[in-house]
Amino acid sequence: MLLAGLASGFAAGLFGIGGGFVVVPVLFVMLPLLGASPDSIAHVAIGTSLATILVTSLRSVQAHARRGAVDFTLLRAWAPGVILGVGAGVLLASRVSGQALALIFGLGVAVMALHFLFPVLASRHLRDELPGGFARIGIAGGIGAFSSLLGIGGGTLAIIVMTLCGKSIHRSIATASGVGFLIAVPGTLGFVAIGLGTAGLPTGSLGYVNLPATLAIVSTSIFSAPWGAATAHRLPPSVLNPVFGLYLLFVAATMVRNALGA
Repeated sequence: MLLAGLASGFAAGLFGIGGGFVVVPVLFVMLPLLGASPDSIAHVAIGTSLATILVTSLRSVQAHARRGAVDFTLLRAWAPGVILGVGAGVLLASRVSGQALALIFGLGVAVMALHFLFPVLASRHLRDELPGGFARIGIAGGIGAFSSLLGIGGGTLAIIVMTLCGKSIHRSIATASGVGFLIAVPGTLGFVAIGLGTAGLPTGSLGYVNLPATLAIVSTSIFSAPWGAATAHRLPPSVLNPVFGLYLLFVAATMVRNALGA
């Protein structure tokens, strides 16, 4: 989990994501060793991932903000929609089984893998400004709901939307780190709430958030997130996109296979 923290922190700073794509698969392996029942593993993995994103995304935002790359006006505008979407995602997570949640994660990661492997939207430009009004609420809410179900920071989706609307890739990555924080706060609280009193949770859990795992992961991610942010400003993300895409494809295949075979 310490190594997972290093990797997730670096990925958070580099790609503007929360690191959940790294953390959740590791937790699926580690949580049974902490006493998690099969039915609770998926929910605890997602909830704990969101808790780690709280710290990782905040560190990433700080690193990008020092370079003046974060659009805080956009974050304030998206905040209400993101929070509403996260609430809807957590409510849905409370009503599905662990097997279904693992399957949702696997399919969602597969979609993200295709984006990294075939970034057909990376060079597209649909408009010069981000939409406002109900469209803005719908976009932000959709990102929040999808991300809270997967235990991710929503950075990939946020970056796609921002670059399609004329934002530069570096500014989009920096601002996406802040979107991760907006998702992680209500998401963590929500998974704590829906998991209270649940049987079969691993040792040291508060609801669906496992505190020992969270501390282990964030203790290293806080150091590696600024490294990733610094690399993002020196190296085009397209250099590492194919490698990360292949990793996500492997994770997606493994999660879907395990979910269908559970």
